Amino acid sequence: MNFIFVPATPDQLAAVDALMRQAFTPYVRALGREIAPGSYDWFGEAIAQGDIFVALEGAEIVGTIATRRGDRDMNLEQIAVSPTRQKQGIASWMIGQIEPIARGRGCRTMSLNTAEMMVDRVRLYSRHGFKITRRGLPDHGKDAHMRVYMTKTLD
Repeated sequence: MNFIFVPATPDQLAAVDALMRQAFTPYVRALGREIAPGSYDWFGEAIAQGDIFVALEGAEIVGTIATRRGDRDMNLEQIAVSPTRQKQGIASWMIGQIEPIARGRGCRTMSLNTAEMMVDRVRLYSRHGFKITRRGLPDHGKDAHMRVYMTKTLD
């Protein structure tokens, strides 16, 4: 892999949005719904604040992580890899890249959640040191699938 991991730029907004939609459509459909219009309206502001990152291979965006910052936590809201590039270790590589960024921003933890039925994702995050802190229904209330909430303490 010969990637670079950098904050997304405003001119990449459409590509980030498209990649997220492509990558998340199967996940959301498995939950019995579709990606709602406006779901990613917050991306423009997040890019402006430096909270969305892209993995580039040359000029191609092959993956992205959208984050939300708390006082001492970086929430990994969405981790997406281009459908044509999945199962190549890009998500793992990006998680390794985001950790020093979180530390550099003064975060003590990173957190995320995923549907409990997405066992492969739970395994992926566990391999990266995330621990299950609770299980529960999603805060958004758009479906009734249990979520696994995970946190990693940063040293």
